[in-house]
Amino acid sequence: MYNVYVDGQHGTTGLLVNERLEKHPDVHILTIPFEERHNKELRIQLLNEADVVFLCLPDDAAKEAAALVTNENTKIIDASTAHRTNDQWAYGFSELSQNHLESIKETTRLSNPGCHATAAISVLYPLIVNEIINEELQLSIFSITGYTGGGKQMIRTYEHTNSIEYKAPRQYSLSLEHKHVPEIMKRAGLKKKPMLIPVVSDFARGLAVTIPISLDQMDKPKSKKELVELYKEHYKNSKFIQVHEADDMDALVDNCVHIQANNDTNYLDIYVYGNEEQVQIISVLDNLGKGASGAAIQNMNIMLGLDETIGL
Repeated sequence: MYNVYVDGQHGTTGLLVNERLEKHPDVHILTIPFEERHNKELRIQLLNEADVVFLCLPDDAAKEAAALVTNENTKIIDASTAHRTNDQWAYGFSELSQNHLESIKETTRLSNPGCHATAAISVLYPLIVNEIINEELQLSIFSITGYTGGGKQMIRTYEHTNSIEYKAPRQYSLSLEHKHVPEIMKRAGLKKKPMLIPVVSDFARGLAVTIPISLDQMDKPKSKKELVELYKEHYKNSKFIQVHEADDMDALVDNCVHIQANNDTNYLDIYVYGNEEQVQIISVLDNLGKGASGAAIQNMNIMLGLDETIGL
């Protein structure tokens, strides 16, 4: 039985990590009363008693908390953006390659991927490592997500506001400086900054990233079916990434992508649609599942040498 502590257990991601941990047969959860959550000495004690610590905190607070861990045996999983481009921290996307998996097994410091980033990287990494597209290619990434990705304030706004402005999808990060862009570049292998266009809409959970590519942009042009075979081969050992056949119409709802198809799961689905000249590759996940808490539990399992599916 492993002792696990969630620092920031009362936030959106922290609550869901705790919810999943409560169903996990191999862990004992160390808790802190809500009124004591700012008690630094108690937090330090729990941070160093735990076999695994989840940091579900803002970036600066996550860096501060990580520095408080002096027990060399304590494994840290940081759910914030703070360490996602830091080479001293393993990147928690085990399905990308055997090297990624091994680094997760061996590390005591892991950065859990972001939701938009997970979806985008799942599409881009296989294309770049297989030299289908060039790392210098200028790409556009369109992402639509549920409002829970914005944290407690955005959740309150959507769930307690009836204003018409919040009923339609809303584009944000209009400066094209979304915090997931550096993560996408580094972890997918891009050299040129992509244009990430995120949209938040009036549903709680679910996320879909769409990346359009013309065949004449590919160094090694591939048809839709050939791209599907490439993704199937790349993710053939994955238990959570599902690759659909080209132009899979059975997966659609009224000829539209079902953005919430993976809600409350740790699954990520990849779809390829398009025509003879252009394709759009779509990645669908639960922004609080494979995009946050689900991936965190999966990474914990791998770090502890457990079956990665336990609790998921």
